[in-house]
Amino acid sequence: MNHLTRWDPFKELEELRNRFSTAFTRAAAQPASGKESMTVAEWSPLVDITEDDKEYLIKAELPEVKKDDVKVTVEQGVLTITGERKFEKDEKSTKYHRIERSYGSFVRSFSVPDDSDPSKVVAEFKDGILKVHLTKSEQARPRQVEVKVS
Repeated sequence: MNHLTRWDPFKELEELRNRFSTAFTRAAAQPASGKESMTVAEWSPLVDITEDDKEYLIKAELPEVKKDDVKVTVEQGVLTITGERKFEKDEKSTKYHRIERSYGSFVRSFSVPDDSDPSKVVAEFKDGILKVHLTKSEQARPRQVEVKVS
């Protein structure tokens, strides 16, 4: 059975960007000598953005980030998540052979949809997942209209 798939050029661009990012991050960790170095790569938390009738929901993965190290702001139609995952190095007894997880500051910004209410943004943080709820305005929400019989 033949299935047609709709071509999405932006999806291909995103996949290409991810491949380049991965390739250059790995290449930077392996110098020409063939031995791996102990560099710590920059990072950006992964997010999922979903929508239902009532709200938009942004879920960001923030493993090993403390609640106090995360900040969510909404300004001029842009929602920004900033924070830092700190590298806690034990100088005394730990000998590191490989560091692949990324640490440091991060910033993710998203346009606030026109049909959402920026004054009703709610953020919650639990088990390394930040959930940011953008409530839709009353005018944007679907509503059921009663059909009258005459």
